Amino acid sequence: MPPGETCGRERGEPLILDLSKPSVARMYDHLLGGTDNYQVDRDACAELLRMAPSTRDLALVNRAFLVRAVRYLADRGVRRFLDHGSGLPTSPNVHEIAQAVDPSCEVVYIDNDPVVAAHGNMSLAEDPSTTAVLEADMRETEKIFESPQVKRLLRGQQPVAALFVSVLHCIPDSDDPWRLIRRVAERLPAGSYMVISQLASDDADLRDRITRFMAESTGNNWGDVRSFSEVNRFFTDLELLEAKEQKPVEVSRWRPDSDLAPRQNSEEWVEYGGVALIK
Repeated sequence: MPPGETCGRERGEPLILDLSKPSVARMYDHLLGGTDNYQVDRDACAELLRMAPSTRDLALVNRAFLVRAVRYLADRGVRRFLDHGSGLPTSPNVHEIAQAVDPSCEVVYIDNDPVVAAHGNMSLAEDPSTTAVLEADMRETEKIFESPQVKRLLRGQQPVAALFVSVLHCIPDSDDPWRLIRRVAERLPAGSYMVISQLASDDADLRDRITRFMAESTGNNWGDVRSFSEVNRFFTDLELLEAKEQKPVEVSRWRPDSDLAPRQNSEEWVEYGGVALIK
Protein backbone atom coordinates (compact mmCIF):
# COMPACT_ATOMS: atom_id res chain seq x y z
CA MET A 1 0.00 0.00 0.00
CA PRO A 2 1.32 3.45 -0.83
CA PRO A 3 2.36 5.81 1.93
CA GLY A 4 -0.10 8.69 2.25
CA GLU A 5 -0.10 12.11 3.80
CA THR A 6 -2.12 11.23 6.91
CA CYS A 7 -1.76 8.62 9.60
CA GLY A 8 -5.45 8.04 10.22
CA ARG A 9 -8.86 9.50 10.85
CA GLU A 10 -10.52 10.38 14.11
CA ARG A 11 -13.27 7.99 15.19
CA GLY A 12 -16.53 8.98 13.52
CA GLU A 13 -14.87 11.11 10.85
CA PRO A 14 -16.58 10.44 7.49
CA LEU A 15 -14.77 8.32 4.90
CA ILE A 16 -14.19 10.33 1.71
CA LEU A 17 -13.05 8.49 -1.41
CA ASP A 18 -11.25 10.09 -4.34
CA LEU A 19 -12.37 7.93 -7.25
CA SER A 20 -10.64 10.11 -9.83
CA LYS A 21 -7.39 8.17 -9.27
CA PRO A 22 -6.71 4.45 -8.93
CA SER A 23 -5.63 3.02 -5.60
CA VAL A 24 -2.76 0.55 -5.44
CA ALA A 25 -4.73 -1.51 -2.89
CA ARG A 26 -7.79 -1.67 -5.13
CA MET A 27 -5.68 -2.44 -8.20
CA TYR A 28 -4.08 -5.34 -6.34
CA ASP A 29 -7.54 -6.49 -5.25
CA HIS A 30 -8.68 -6.49 -8.89
CA LEU A 31 -5.61 -8.44 -10.03
CA LEU A 32 -6.38 -11.05 -7.38
CA GLY A 33 -9.96 -11.37 -8.61
CA GLY A 34 -11.53 -9.31 -5.82
CA THR A 35 -14.57 -7.03 -6.01
CA ASP A 36 -13.51 -4.11 -3.80
CA ASN A 37 -12.40 -1.94 -6.72
CA TYR A 38 -13.76 0.60 -9.20
CA GLN A 39 -13.57 1.24 -12.92
CA VAL A 40 -10.68 3.66 -12.49
CA ASP A 41 -8.70 0.84 -10.83
CA ARG A 42 -9.63 -1.68 -13.52
CA ASP A 43 -8.63 0.76 -16.26
CA ALA A 44 -5.24 1.31 -14.63
CA CYS A 45 -4.76 -2.46 -14.34
CA ALA A 46 -5.57 -2.89 -18.02
CA GLU A 47 -2.85 -0.39 -18.95
CA LEU A 48 -0.40 -1.98 -16.53
CA LEU A 49 -1.11 -5.41 -18.05
CA ARG A 50 -0.46 -3.96 -21.49
CA MET A 51 2.96 -2.75 -20.32
CA ALA A 52 3.78 -5.90 -18.32
CA PRO A 53 1.48 -8.81 -19.28
CA SER A 54 2.67 -11.04 -16.44
CA THR A 55 1.40 -8.66 -13.75
CA ARG A 56 -1.72 -10.67 -12.81
CA ASP A 57 0.34 -13.86 -12.49
CA LEU A 58 2.85 -11.91 -10.42
CA ALA A 59 0.12 -10.78 -7.98
CA LEU A 60 -1.14 -14.34 -7.55
CA VAL A 61 2.38 -15.70 -7.04
CA ASN A 62 3.11 -13.03 -4.45
CA ARG A 63 -0.05 -13.81 -2.50
CA ALA A 64 0.90 -17.48 -2.47
CA PHE A 65 4.33 -16.51 -1.10
CA LEU A 66 2.66 -14.61 1.75
CA VAL A 67 0.59 -17.68 2.63
CA ARG A 68 3.64 -19.97 2.65
CA ALA A 69 5.80 -17.54 4.62
CA VAL A 70 3.23 -16.96 7.37
CA ARG A 71 2.49 -20.68 7.66
CA TYR A 72 6.24 -21.45 7.76
CA LEU A 73 6.84 -18.96 10.58
CA ALA A 74 3.79 -20.10 12.54
CA ASP A 75 5.10 -23.66 12.27
CA ARG A 76 8.40 -22.39 13.71
CA GLY A 77 6.57 -21.05 16.75
CA VAL A 78 5.93 -17.41 15.80
CA ARG A 79 2.63 -16.27 17.29
CA ARG A 80 2.70 -12.53 16.58
CA PHE A 81 2.64 -10.82 13.19
CA LEU A 82 2.92 -7.16 12.18
CA ASP A 83 1.68 -6.70 8.62
CA HIS A 84 2.86 -3.42 7.05
CA GLY A 85 0.81 -2.19 4.08
CA SER A 86 -1.64 -5.04 4.50
CA GLY A 87 -4.04 -4.02 1.72
CA LEU A 88 -7.67 -5.02 1.38
CA PRO A 89 -8.64 -8.22 3.22
CA THR A 90 -8.08 -11.25 0.97
CA SER A 91 -8.82 -14.77 2.14
CA PRO A 92 -6.83 -16.42 3.48
CA ASN A 93 -5.49 -13.38 5.27
CA VAL A 94 -2.56 -13.40 7.67
CA HIS A 95 -4.57 -14.09 10.82
CA GLU A 96 -6.46 -16.93 9.10
CA ILE A 97 -3.22 -18.59 7.99
CA ALA A 98 -1.49 -18.20 11.35
CA GLN A 99 -4.51 -19.14 13.44
CA ALA A 100 -4.97 -22.34 11.43
CA VAL A 101 -1.66 -23.38 13.05
CA ASP A 102 -2.49 -21.94 16.50
CA PRO A 103 -5.71 -20.01 17.29
CA SER A 104 -3.79 -17.87 19.79
CA CYS A 105 -1.76 -16.15 17.03
CA GLU A 106 -2.11 -12.36 17.03
CA VAL A 107 -1.91 -9.99 14.07
CA VAL A 108 -1.82 -6.21 13.71
CA TYR A 109 -2.55 -4.97 10.20
CA ILE A 110 -1.16 -1.56 9.23
CA ASP A 111 -2.34 0.46 6.25
CA ASN A 112 -2.81 4.15 5.55
CA ASP A 113 -5.72 3.64 3.13
CA PRO A 114 -8.96 4.45 5.01
CA VAL A 115 -10.88 1.99 2.82
CA VAL A 116 -8.52 -0.79 3.89
CA ALA A 117 -8.97 0.18 7.54
CA ALA A 118 -12.76 0.28 7.22
CA HIS A 119 -12.93 -3.12 5.51
CA GLY A 120 -10.43 -4.58 7.93
CA ASN A 121 -12.26 -3.41 11.03
CA MET A 122 -15.51 -4.86 9.71
CA SER A 123 -14.01 -8.25 8.88
CA LEU A 124 -11.93 -8.52 12.06
CA ALA A 125 -14.57 -7.40 14.52
CA GLU A 126 -15.34 -11.02 15.31
CA ASP A 127 -12.14 -11.46 17.34
CA PRO A 128 -10.60 -8.17 18.52
CA SER A 129 -8.52 -10.02 21.13
CA THR A 130 -6.23 -11.48 18.47
CA THR A 131 -6.53 -9.11 15.50
CA ALA A 132 -6.37 -5.35 15.08
CA VAL A 133 -6.16 -2.80 12.26
CA LEU A 134 -4.05 0.33 12.63
CA GLU A 135 -4.69 3.08 10.10
CA ALA A 136 -1.19 4.52 9.77
CA ASP A 137 1.57 5.35 7.33
CA MET A 138 4.05 2.47 7.48
CA ARG A 139 6.96 4.92 7.32
CA GLU A 140 6.11 6.36 10.75
CA THR A 141 7.79 3.65 12.77
CA GLU A 142 7.82 5.58 16.04
CA LYS A 143 4.10 6.30 15.90
CA ILE A 144 3.31 2.70 14.99
CA PHE A 145 5.37 1.23 17.83
CA GLU A 146 3.84 3.67 20.32
CA SER A 147 0.30 2.67 19.34
CA PRO A 148 -1.72 0.60 21.84
CA GLN A 149 -2.23 -2.14 19.24
CA VAL A 150 1.48 -2.69 18.64
CA LYS A 151 2.47 -2.22 22.28
CA ARG A 152 0.08 -5.04 23.13
CA LEU A 153 1.61 -7.20 20.40
CA LEU A 154 5.08 -6.65 21.86
CA ARG A 155 4.19 -7.55 25.44
CA GLY A 156 6.43 -10.20 26.93
CA GLN A 157 9.09 -9.69 24.25
CA GLN A 158 8.05 -12.73 22.23
CA PRO A 159 9.35 -12.97 18.63
CA VAL A 160 7.38 -11.04 16.03
CA ALA A 161 7.27 -11.47 12.26
CA ALA A 162 7.25 -8.09 10.51
CA LEU A 163 5.76 -8.39 7.03
CA PHE A 164 6.65 -6.06 4.15
CA VAL A 165 5.13 -8.08 1.33
CA SER A 166 4.90 -6.25 -2.00
CA VAL A 167 4.83 -2.81 -0.38
CA LEU A 168 8.36 -1.37 -0.37
CA HIS A 169 8.08 -0.37 -4.03
CA CYS A 170 5.45 2.09 -2.79
CA ILE A 171 8.14 4.02 -0.91
CA PRO A 172 10.44 6.28 -2.95
CA ASP A 173 14.21 6.19 -2.57
CA SER A 174 14.05 9.67 -1.05
CA ASP A 175 12.23 8.21 1.98
CA ASP A 176 14.94 5.54 2.42
CA PRO A 177 12.97 2.27 2.68
CA TRP A 178 16.24 0.51 3.62
CA ARG A 179 16.42 2.62 6.77
CA LEU A 180 12.74 1.79 7.44
CA ILE A 181 13.59 -1.91 7.55
CA ARG A 182 16.46 -1.23 9.97
CA ARG A 183 14.26 0.94 12.22
CA VAL A 184 11.65 -1.79 12.51
CA ALA A 185 14.27 -4.51 13.07
CA GLU A 186 15.80 -2.48 15.90
CA ARG A 187 12.47 -2.31 17.72
CA LEU A 188 11.55 -6.00 17.50
CA PRO A 189 12.33 -8.56 20.22
CA ALA A 190 15.24 -10.97 19.87
CA GLY A 191 14.52 -13.89 17.57
CA SER A 192 12.11 -11.93 15.38
CA TYR A 193 11.75 -12.21 11.61
CA MET A 194 11.31 -10.12 8.47
CA VAL A 195 9.29 -11.18 5.42
CA ILE A 196 10.15 -8.92 2.49
CA SER A 197 9.23 -8.91 -1.19
CA GLN A 198 9.42 -6.10 -3.72
CA LEU A 199 8.76 -5.60 -7.42
CA ALA A 200 12.12 -5.87 -9.14
CA SER A 201 13.65 -5.88 -12.61
CA ASP A 202 17.08 -5.38 -14.10
CA ASP A 203 15.47 -3.82 -17.17
CA ALA A 204 16.05 -0.14 -16.47
CA ASP A 205 13.66 1.01 -19.19
CA LEU A 206 10.83 -1.15 -17.82
CA ARG A 207 11.52 0.06 -14.27
CA ASP A 208 11.34 3.67 -15.39
CA ARG A 209 8.19 3.24 -17.50
CA ILE A 210 6.20 1.41 -14.82
CA THR A 211 7.42 3.66 -12.03
CA ARG A 212 6.42 6.73 -14.03
CA PHE A 213 3.02 5.27 -15.00
CA MET A 214 2.14 4.24 -11.45
CA ALA A 215 3.29 7.56 -9.98
CA GLU A 216 1.25 9.55 -12.49
CA SER A 217 -1.82 7.32 -12.14
CA THR A 218 -1.95 7.29 -8.35
CA GLY A 219 -1.09 10.93 -7.72
CA ASN A 220 2.47 10.10 -6.64
CA ASN A 221 1.37 7.45 -4.14
CA TRP A 222 4.15 5.27 -5.46
CA GLY A 223 7.87 4.74 -5.02
CA ASP A 224 10.18 2.78 -7.30
CA VAL A 225 10.43 -0.53 -9.07
CA ARG A 226 13.96 -1.54 -8.06
CA SER A 227 16.85 -3.58 -9.39
CA PHE A 228 17.70 -6.91 -7.81
CA SER A 229 20.82 -5.47 -6.19
CA GLU A 230 18.74 -2.70 -4.61
CA VAL A 231 16.34 -5.26 -3.14
CA ASN A 232 19.29 -7.31 -1.85
CA ARG A 233 20.16 -4.34 0.35
CA PHE A 234 16.98 -4.83 2.40
CA PHE A 235 18.50 -8.05 3.74
CA THR A 236 21.77 -6.53 4.91
CA ASP A 237 22.57 -7.84 8.42
CA LEU A 238 19.65 -10.31 8.24
CA GLU A 239 19.99 -14.08 8.01
CA LEU A 240 17.99 -15.37 5.06
CA LEU A 241 16.16 -18.64 5.70
CA GLU A 242 15.66 -21.43 3.19
CA ALA A 243 17.82 -19.51 0.71
CA LYS A 244 20.81 -20.71 -1.27
CA GLU A 245 23.93 -18.57 -1.05
CA GLN A 246 22.11 -16.20 1.33
CA LYS A 247 20.37 -14.43 -1.53
CA PRO A 248 16.72 -13.47 -2.04
CA VAL A 249 14.82 -15.26 -4.79
CA GLU A 250 11.88 -14.79 -7.13
CA VAL A 251 9.23 -15.58 -4.54
CA SER A 252 7.47 -18.45 -6.34
CA ARG A 253 10.75 -20.36 -5.86
CA TRP A 254 10.79 -19.86 -2.09
CA ARG A 255 9.65 -23.18 -0.57
CA PRO A 256 7.03 -23.96 -3.26
CA ASP A 257 4.26 -26.27 -2.09
CA SER A 258 5.09 -28.66 -4.93
CA ASP A 259 6.90 -28.85 -8.23
CA LEU A 260 3.55 -28.05 -9.84
CA ALA A 261 3.03 -24.82 -7.89
CA PRO A 262 2.63 -21.67 -10.05
CA ARG A 263 5.92 -20.07 -11.03
CA GLN A 264 6.67 -16.58 -12.27
CA ASN A 265 8.32 -17.30 -15.60
CA SER A 266 8.44 -13.84 -17.12
CA GLU A 267 11.65 -11.88 -16.91
CA GLU A 268 10.00 -8.48 -17.37
CA TRP A 269 9.58 -7.98 -13.63
CA VAL A 270 9.15 -10.24 -10.62
CA GLU A 271 8.39 -10.24 -6.93
CA TYR A 272 11.78 -10.78 -5.33
CA GLY A 273 12.50 -11.40 -1.67
CA GLY A 274 12.54 -13.91 1.16
CA VAL A 275 12.16 -14.64 4.85
CA ALA A 276 14.93 -13.63 7.25
CA LEU A 277 15.89 -13.90 10.89
CA ILE A 278 16.91 -10.67 12.59
CA LYS A 279 20.39 -11.31 13.97
